[in-house]
Amino acid sequence: MAHLRSVNLARPRPNPAKPDTAGTGIDKRPTDLPVLVTAPGAGGSGLAGDMIFDTAHHGGADQAVYAYAGETLDVWAAELGRELPDGSFGENLTTGGLDVDGALIGERWRVGERLLLEVTVPRVPCSTFADWLEEQRWVKRFTQRALPGAYLRVLEPGEVRAGDAITVEYRPAHDLTVAETFRALTTEPDLLPRLVDVEELPAQTRERVRARLAAR
Repeated sequence: MAHLRSVNLARPRPNPAKPDTAGTGIDKRPTDLPVLVTAPGAGGSGLAGDMIFDTAHHGGADQAVYAYAGETLDVWAAELGRELPDGSFGENLTTGGLDVDGALIGERWRVGERLLLEVTVPRVPCSTFADWLEEQRWVKRFTQRALPGAYLRVLEPGEVRAGDAITVEYRPAHDLTVAETFRALTTEPDLLPRLVDVEELPAQTRERVRARLAAR
């Protein structure tokens, strides 16, 4: 059964990759306590007690929550030969039994009894992520694997904790997945036309896609 393996909150730390910023919240650690998840303001996290510093690129309504499949995290740990505890990729929710990267853009998940989330866009790796993991050529490696995890918006707020069930309540009519969207935005630009008419994608993402296609 699909479930939350852990709920992870930031432990703020300095950001060597961006020393001119206040810090980074990429270091997330599991909590056993229930966490309230709501729609955040501009640049904020959807999880009470979490923190986001680079509000120009992270957080806000369309990136309120970041989820990563625990099974994929475990594969990375085996491949890298190191421990990767839940939250190591900066994810708020580490899932079990759920194909996060195969989720459709606009797919809706009921988490616990009340929280309703909607898949919006894939996570695109940045220098902070690479610096945090201290793995050589990490951004390229992560990008080539195309298993980025998903950002989600909050449709209905609710309190969640580790062990809560996740139920896919709705799938849109299109077949555009998180993984395919990621490949379109990164390594396979020929897929970009697939994104234009998917209304569930954030407006800003669709505008960038149109601009890229117009510049060809």
